[in-house]
Amino acid sequence: MKYAIIAAGEGSRLAQEGISCPKALTNICGKPVVERLIEIFIRNEAEEIVIIINAHNPQTQEYLNQLIERENRVPIRLIIKSTPSSMHSFYELSSYLQDSPFCLTTVDTIFKEEEFRQFIQAFKSSKDIDGLMAVTDYIDDEKPLFINTDSHLNITAFLDKADDTTKYISGGIYALTPCCIDTLHRCIQQNVSRMRNFQRELIADHRRLKAHVFSKILDVDHAEDIHKAEEFLRQQ
Repeated sequence: MKYAIIAAGEGSRLAQEGISCPKALTNICGKPVVERLIEIFIRNEAEEIVIIINAHNPQTQEYLNQLIERENRVPIRLIIKSTPSSMHSFYELSSYLQDSPFCLTTVDTIFKEEEFRQFIQAFKSSKDIDGLMAVTDYIDDEKPLFINTDSHLNITAFLDKADDTTKYISGGIYALTPCCIDTLHRCIQQNVSRMRNFQRELIADHRRLKAHVFSKILDVDHAEDIHKAEEFLRQQ
């Protein structure tokens, strides 16, 4: 199984709040978030890891090149390209993900490793779905993507605003089969933007998506999120 990391954002909010390093190199419990993800993916049987960073981040590029030189357990491919959105970053990664199931996440996603392992095992053992989406009922996001499901956790809708039946929000971790890339390419051709709209188009294309519940998933968007993430991980 392949893994992919979107690390092409500029981390402008962190920079405005005094965090001088690029977002991908933000230290959580003494380790850059991108390296933490790589190590977790390796422990979950990664065949290859593909990472995209923007062209204006030489510090991240240098760090990852050094990591790639010393890492011999699994191939790591680095793509350097500035993109207008996470969905466009996903598109740049997609040519390397078309031949096998894969898991995609943004670089600043913080989760409990054991829950992630269970998520990957659930995806690998599922034979009748096109995608497994990480969800949580913990909401600490400025613009959460709400998710509706049926009683069997089949995803029925992605919403900008919750309704009376909404329990979960997206955690930003996607385990997908290659057929979902066809939907992604159509989105690009039709000038659809944003990952949440791509997910809506998966529903429109009748892709079979299921939710997998995590206790909590955090994003590191602000300086205060670093402390929150470290406290959360120390609870493991």
